[in-house]
Amino acid sequence: MTVVIGLTGGIASGKSTVSDMLRKQGIRVIDADQIAREVVEIGKPAYEQIVKTFGQDILHEDKTINREKLGTLIFSEENKRQQLNKIVHPAVRKEMLKQTEEEKAHQAKIVVLDIPLLFESKLTYMVDEIIVVYVDEETQLKRLMKRNSYSEEEAKIRIGSQLPLKEKAELADEIIHNQGSIEETRAQVHELISKLIGNEETN
Repeated sequence: MTVVIGLTGGIASGKSTVSDMLRKQGIRVIDADQIAREVVEIGKPAYEQIVKTFGQDILHEDKTINREKLGTLIFSEENKRQQLNKIVHPAVRKEMLKQTEEEKAHQAKIVVLDIPLLFESKLTYMVDEIIVVYVDEETQLKRLMKRNSYSEEEAKIRIGSQLPLKEKAELADEIIHNQGSIEETRAQVHELISKLIGNEETN
């Protein structure tokens, strides 16, 4: 039986680093952000709906979606963000489920769904276990300011738009603490995979 793991965290918590570590261990990772980019490519149903809803102004000259323009538009207006989510989220869910079923058909022991907004988008029903990549608030704030060249105020707004990491950690089955060195994080990932595979083999 395939165990479906939901991997999540907060902005600048290091979830992408953990995701890469899992891939290097040979685990199949299905990336929600990557799928979200693919479902809005030219010719896809979600692309047509977005252009119909938001107009030609959000397109580049080559007709691909200008993410920066669209992002600015939806970040300032909640109703527009909800409109976009209603188009993109169902398309992403459908593709993630399709890819998960393919992995199950190939009898993979573990498949990881990398979903940044796992809790916020109410997608926990798609997974058997939840792993949260955790850092404390101060570390998260400093990392985001450094990574994105944000002011403290900008970083706090971005962090505030998500469920606090502390709350996510309380809802997790497993937590990877990502405040230490890369080696410490890698050791936790390795231990967790061994545990999950071991549990699966004894079931």
